[in-house]
Amino acid sequence: MTKKITPTMQDYLEAIGQLGSEEQVVRVKNIARQMNVKMPSVTEALKTLARDGLIRHEKYGYVQLTQKGENIAEEIYSRHQTLFKFLNEILRIDPRTADEDACRMEHTISSTALKKLIEFIKTLESSD
Repeated sequence: MTKKITPTMQDYLEAIGQLGSEEQVVRVKNIARQMNVKMPSVTEALKTLARDGLIRHEKYGYVQLTQKGENIAEEIYSRHQTLFKFLNEILRIDPRTADEDACRMEHTISSTALKKLIEFIKTLESSD
């Protein structure tokens, strides 16, 4: 990533990626519902993401990740899943809290700490 993408924009990319894997097309209303925000907020975020070359979107049309956007969305989703797994399955934090915490942590964890966390989880899994 050459340009710094804000945590909020990362959340939008992650949501678009998840919706795209579940449904044939991604619409503004689906993103708004998933993120629990109003449609005008989604529209503004999409303008920024399109300007940065992370999505393709025409007014009243479908939303589609570019390859660059898809790569970032997959990276964020992977971080989220790793953190959620650690919090929920290893630390036994309830799923809702683990999901909320993972969402906050995914934006700030360093790649070094994430790698170490993945190694730690794999070590625990292999000792079972």
